[in-house]
Amino acid sequence: MSKLLESTAGAPKSTAYLMGRLWRESIRAYLGWIVLAVVFMVIVAAATAFSAYLMKPIVDDVFVAKNEELLWQVALAVPATFLAMGFANYVQIMLMNFVGLKIIADTQNQLFSHLAKMDISFFHNNPTGNLISRFTIDIHMMKVAVSNGITGFGKELLSLVFLVGVMFQMNWKLAAITFFVFPVAVYPIVRIGRRLRKVSANTQEEIGIFTTVLTQTFQGIRVVKAYGMGLYECSRIEDIIERIRVLNMKAARTRELSRPIMETLAGFAVFIVIIYGGSQVIAEETTPGAFFAFIAAFLRAYDPMKRLANLNASIQQGLASAQRLFDVLDRQSDIREKEDAKPLENISGCIVLDDVSFSYTEEIRALDHLSIEVPAGDTVALVGTSGGGKSTILNLIPRFYDIDEGSVKIDGVDVRDAKLDSLFANIALVSQEVTLFDDTVRANIAYGRGGATDDEIIDAAKHAAAHDFIMGLPDGYDTLVGEQGIRLSGGQRQRLAIARAMLKNAPILLLDEATSALDTESERHVQAALGELMAGRTTLVIAHRLSTVVDADNIYVIDRGRVIEQGSHDQLLAKSGAYKNLYELQFSNEDGAEIAQIPEAG
Repeated sequence: MSKLLESTAGAPKSTAYLMGRLWRESIRAYLGWIVLAVVFMVIVAAATAFSAYLMKPIVDDVFVAKNEELLWQVALAVPATFLAMGFANYVQIMLMNFVGLKIIADTQNQLFSHLAKMDISFFHNNPTGNLISRFTIDIHMMKVAVSNGITGFGKELLSLVFLVGVMFQMNWKLAAITFFVFPVAVYPIVRIGRRLRKVSANTQEEIGIFTTVLTQTFQGIRVVKAYGMGLYECSRIEDIIERIRVLNMKAARTRELSRPIMETLAGFAVFIVIIYGGSQVIAEETTPGAFFAFIAAFLRAYDPMKRLANLNASIQQGLASAQRLFDVLDRQSDIREKEDAKPLENISGCIVLDDVSFSYTEEIRALDHLSIEVPAGDTVALVGTSGGGKSTILNLIPRFYDIDEGSVKIDGVDVRDAKLDSLFANIALVSQEVTLFDDTVRANIAYGRGGATDDEIIDAAKHAAAHDFIMGLPDGYDTLVGEQGIRLSGGQRQRLAIARAMLKNAPILLLDEATSALDTESERHVQAALGELMAGRTTLVIAHRLSTVVDADNIYVIDRGRVIEQGSHDQLLAKSGAYKNLYELQFSNEDGAEIAQIPEAG
């Protein structure tokens, strides 16, 4: 079974591995755009270096030599240089933003496509907020690492190279002396980056927890208020926010450590430049213009050097996000389609569970050598006390989980040998846990039946006793139902779910107490509609209101993952066993009035 992502995440990967994988899976597809951006980065770097070089003719030729002819030429060269630098910088930034945003979109699509193929247990074991944080925080930070990394190590490194070139041209001895700043700064910057990646990974983990708690609290706000747990939830959120604050502060301290290191090194370098360079000017070994050009180039080189140091921190944060993403993408679903899987076509709908055993965990067995047969076109009911395994049986038929022993077959084909899409296409499921999407009524009914006409949607709604209440909504079939159908009553949500199943018109129906949330009048209409829908179709229904299954062709009584009784309603009553006990719990012997309802879990 799937485990928590955090418990299965691989060991920290090297920078080379992560950058290599980012290149193969995200960057390489946009190589042409990146090359074009690099061309403009070269223009920016050259213009930056040339702006420093201009200090030499400005000082030597204009101010010292008082060369009037060069005055206008040098003066015009300055705005032209800055214009070229500004334009090229704008273009390369736009190009890299395009690449970065495309990478975000591609990665989000890839991640969602991958998660959509994961098994149900994966989602049960991994909080929603944690997965959502992969789509938002992690992918955004990965984009920063990619686009800013390429931009930074392109533009800043090229600028640094060009400026250092100017420094060596102006005074190679002085350049060689001051060059010690660059290699000395590398070691602490690398160490800082490693620390920052670790802190960043922990921060993103806490943000995932934060998102999960917020989602659960907002979705369960009625319970929070009803039980007076507002202060408790506030306290819980405060604790998480404080942990995130502490981690962010730690990241800020780590990230900013590079600043005093670079400032100190630069201060020593400038000290050497002034002493040594100034003495050369005094001794007339170099010109004031060459000295000022050298100073300008050095000071301008200091900026990209600082940005490269800060960029390493951003890249390490992005690589931490990249590893979290790759940990998800590398996870494989427990439910895998065989290479030679066959599509289920023109099925009649016969379902057979033969000697099936299944466990959610190693400690607890949910089904224990259970065998059930649902002949094509028949209606079979599963009844029993809560937690007996009834819903587990329904989950195994569409292969939400794989069994441990035995087989689950549809028309003699093991579901593990069938193509998953064809398996899902032949099954309609209506659960007591209704899932509606924050979309229109029409879209929710038509979910799973692409291209359904309005007439088909309305007809399905009428059969589910939903049309009348839908027409009473503000916008009818175009009314937005809200998250999880919050704007509708429980009975209304259930009827939309039934209408969705009716519209799908699958040969196999799985009904998990499909009328549990309906009032008596609506249930009467829906039961009639379900009776019409079930005619000629294979139906497996979980029921706790035994009145809804008295006409079933066969009834299985499930207890602790085993079949303890089976037969028709009359046959089971005649046995005076478990079924009769359940029946008598719900009905009086005199008039059959309903007096109790056993809660569902199973």
